[in-house]
Amino acid sequence: MEVGQGPWHSVNSDIYHDNPDCQTGGMIDPENIRQGTGGKRLCEECARLDNAADSVAPPMGDLTGEPGRGTTESEEELRRASTERPATHSRVGAIGDAADDAWTPTPLPAGPDVTRGRVGAEEEARLEESVRRGARRAIDEKEQEESGGGGLYGSQIDASHIVGAAIAELVGTFILVFGGTAVAVGAILSRPTAGAAYDSLAVALAFGLALAIVVAALGHVSGAHVNPAVTLGMAATGKFPWNYTPHYIGAQLVGAVLAAVATWITFGGVGARSEAKLAATYPAQGVGDLQAFIVEILITFILVFVVMAVATDERAPAAIAPIAVGFALAVGVFIAGPVTGGSVNPARSLGPMIVAGDLTSFWLYILGPIIGGVLGALLYDRTMAQTEGPG
Repeated sequence: MEVGQGPWHSVNSDIYHDNPDCQTGGMIDPENIRQGTGGKRLCEECARLDNAADSVAPPMGDLTGEPGRGTTESEEELRRASTERPATHSRVGAIGDAADDAWTPTPLPAGPDVTRGRVGAEEEARLEESVRRGARRAIDEKEQEESGGGGLYGSQIDASHIVGAAIAELVGTFILVFGGTAVAVGAILSRPTAGAAYDSLAVALAFGLALAIVVAALGHVSGAHVNPAVTLGMAATGKFPWNYTPHYIGAQLVGAVLAAVATWITFGGVGARSEAKLAATYPAQGVGDLQAFIVEILITFILVFVVMAVATDERAPAAIAPIAVGFALAVGVFIAGPVTGGSVNPARSLGPMIVAGDLTSFWLYILGPIIGGVLGALLYDRTMAQTEGPG
């Protein structure tokens, strides 16, 4: 069979050729040529030549069709090697030997030509793997751009789901803030349930348990951010679309305000609002705004770092996410409760502040958690998201 009469392939390769101008296909030894498509994998050079013939000529290795994408340094080196290195057989050059004869069961004579063939095979394997990864990334980026991006815990965030997701954020923030502030107000007013009144331990546990409940119940709907610091941290790392951050943050603020109203209604009277301030967070006596600001950065860093680790990394067990995130919030409240009130969440602070009518030091409860959240998200995303453990 002559090269160019229909598809042909080498007996030693599952790659087939269909373009008579293909250098790789033309270098196959005549005795190794077989008619047909073999393993049904079209040679990349043939594909490039075919596309050029149809006036559609993406670069070699570009499986996305976007000009300039897919070409790698190793590919350029392979091209140069194919023209600079001598042929290993009378009809097989460096590329042909790599593509078609590297896996032949017939042992070749030892010598420099064989070594070059093996090196060529390794180069082609690396090139093909690089092309596949590049194409996969391009497809993923295209899908993410069209859909608006995926959310945490398997949620889908796009134009068709944003209303439901925003409602879930509102409800989730309401549960978190109402659950935590109601317990805190009860502790401040020394209202007993059965026996002694709540103490500081109850407040931290209430917020942690409430967040664990929200993540388990609504994580698959909206990602259960329920915190502007989490939303902005995700957006800063490309895990959440920027154009939907206003929807989320607006819903979270509304949910927090409604939760503060619900706490006021629950305890009634003037004490809950005037004395307990609906459990709004303020720097403790003797604590300056700068100190409180730094503490809020630190504890929010912890929370968002944990969220990134358990909710965005596929290696983390999905079932542990609600517990880990809830415990991270509880730890933050334990740490900062005596100093700042342990906000960790701009919405959690602003909701009760607005309803209580006291915005003292509100700026540090906005900027501190946001800065800490973005730093925690970026640190995990840039240094640990793709890191494999030893062994």
